[in-house]
Amino acid sequence: MKVLLLVMDEQRVLLDRLYDIIRQHCDDCVIMRLTKAQQMNLGPFLASVNHQDFDRVVVFSRVKRLAPQWRVLKCVPGLIFLEHDAYQNYMPNSKYRHMYSRLYARLPACRALVSGAVVAQRMQAEGIDALFISKGYDDAMLHNLGRARDIPLGFLGSLKSKEYAQRRAILESLASKTEMLIAKTASGEEYLQTLNRIKVFVSADIGMGEFMIKNFEALACGCVLLAWSQGEEDRLLGFEDMHNVVFYRSEAEALEKIALLESDPVLAARIAENGQAFARDNYSFARVGRDLAAAIQAPMRRWQAPGPLTQWWVKMRFGLKVPSQ
Repeated sequence: MKVLLLVMDEQRVLLDRLYDIIRQHCDDCVIMRLTKAQQMNLGPFLASVNHQDFDRVVVFSRVKRLAPQWRVLKCVPGLIFLEHDAYQNYMPNSKYRHMYSRLYARLPACRALVSGAVVAQRMQAEGIDALFISKGYDDAMLHNLGRARDIPLGFLGSLKSKEYAQRRAILESLASKTEMLIAKTASGEEYLQTLNRIKVFVSADIGMGEFMIKNFEALACGCVLLAWSQGEEDRLLGFEDMHNVVFYRSEAEALEKIALLESDPVLAARIAENGQAFARDNYSFARVGRDLAAAIQAPMRRWQAPGPLTQWWVKMRFGLKVPSQ
């Protein structure tokens, strides 16, 4: 099976190892990095690479760039979306609410590989071919260095996005009442070194319904993960409160559990050790990439060519060939 994997060349998170693991576990996989301009105008690009020669075309881009191009995407058999932000489809205050559902409904033969277990269930209930493949961490780059940790509490990452308003509010409030560090680092070595200085990593994925990649990265580096509970998602991903993670559902509960961890370093060390093993066994890119490759190559729904008007339009405008049934 021939796979064309189209990914963003401007990703903040380093995902090159994940792409490579996918390639290793596919029969024949070509990876191409697309500029923002190419992502926003897929027609000419797909025509230039003869997309019809591939059994699967996997697209990892932003829904706001893809949704306006649904007519072009309708002409691509074996179309799969790799998606880490589909939780926004169900966030009441997100500007992308229901945008994913509308796009996938227009492409009934497509598959969506989403990183939230509950999101996958909700999309499946809408008739979408959605599969849950979790986020993970780069196991070649991130690990426990075994050093002394001099930062009692910490969060590393951005707070600027509108979707992060609740995250910012609770983190800043907690920082005003504790010794918590809130900082941004460069990806790679600086991020690794700083995570290994943090005893308790405070995650605040409030209102998202799934866990962001930082949770798995913090676990892998040996931090105790203090995370906002995502409800049913907790169980579906295998998290166990006070065993491999520490959950909170309010600021008051977070402060109580921070005090408990500070007063019982043996408990904190045990949770950190269990969490690191849990991440290593379940959420490394080695495992996630293998699962993605399997989902990409699994049988899909039967594709139907679009009507003659759409076929004429994409051919005239982009030179895009539409395969026969």
